[in-house]
Amino acid sequence: MAPSHDSKNIARRALRIAQPGTPALYLFALQAEEVLQIADISRVSRDDAGKLIGYQRPQVRKHIQEIVEYLDTEAAVFPNPIILALSSSVRFQSSRGPGAADGLATSGLLSIPLPQSGKPKPAWIVDGQQRALALSRTQRQQFPVPVTAFVADSVVFQRDQFLRINNTRPLPRGLVTELLPEVDSPLPPRLAIRKAPSALCDVLNADKASPFYGLIKRASTNRQQAPNAVITDTVVVEMIQESLTSPAGCLFPYRDVTRNETDFDGILQALCTYWSVVRDTFPEAWGKPPTKSRLMHGAGIRAMGRLMDRVLGTIDPRLPEAPELISKHLSVIAPHCQWTGGRWDELNLGWNEIENVSRHVQELSNYLIRVYLNERAGIR
Repeated sequence: MAPSHDSKNIARRALRIAQPGTPALYLFALQAEEVLQIADISRVSRDDAGKLIGYQRPQVRKHIQEIVEYLDTEAAVFPNPIILALSSSVRFQSSRGPGAADGLATSGLLSIPLPQSGKPKPAWIVDGQQRALALSRTQRQQFPVPVTAFVADSVVFQRDQFLRINNTRPLPRGLVTELLPEVDSPLPPRLAIRKAPSALCDVLNADKASPFYGLIKRASTNRQQAPNAVITDTVVVEMIQESLTSPAGCLFPYRDVTRNETDFDGILQALCTYWSVVRDTFPEAWGKPPTKSRLMHGAGIRAMGRLMDRVLGTIDPRLPEAPELISKHLSVIAPHCQWTGGRWDELNLGWNEIENVSRHVQELSNYLIRVYLNERAGIR
């Protein structure tokens, strides 16, 4: 029997699986040409107010083309399902008879409305974006495609599922980092520990009073913002996370582990106060791309972050005189820094030979801290 498809709906034989506490799951098939007829790809971006929308990674052309070339062969097998979030406009009618259900699944007819002019599509791709794009370009447009779907109008729930489904796959770190603050449900420990630093990174990039305003490159950064976004967000997140989770970090005291509470306002004040002084101490190196300033490079941010733990370990950033005090402390290392030219003689490296690798980050951090501790005795 040919698949049912009229001008208003796509109807497919489907299995409905009811899992406790979650929306029903549907297992069914679509033809290659139908996937993007009914489903949108929700790419990550931000609205005019700066709120995160979407959740998908950017398409990878080479990967898509490889899938297309494979699908065009007669021996193509497509076992991995596309995972869709369906709108509540879909309808499921159970089959009649004693054999329609076995206690785990129920067979029936799933009806998916086709999008009308000017109306949104009734589904979103949660997993399989690049396979869906390849399917839309294959010569075999009637190729049968397995689909797993759940009903969810909420982008929050879709985003949560996207992160969990892709948790063991090599998602771009920046995309995961930016999505984490938007997920409300419990996360795996390795993701949960990055949630607060990522949320703080969001504020630092969006707050006009922040020294990092508009300088942090995130997955949602558009082409207009890109020229100014010179610092990779994962570097800022790592800098914050290290200080927040290490007992020696200056941000560690802002966490109340027993109550699972964090003083975000205090952390933001500390970060903005310290890094504003860094900006003012090295104005010629601030805001430039990493190819022109190693201060904006991963190694520079991480090293100055570790120095922050030392400096703010002796200065309360909430004091009115804190910026002046921090400036005095940073002034002792300033003559020894080669962010935009020259050589780091003690490291035996040219200014632009420092890379964001563990060895260079450690060597640069140790050098700056050593100079700071040696010179600090003269600060009045």
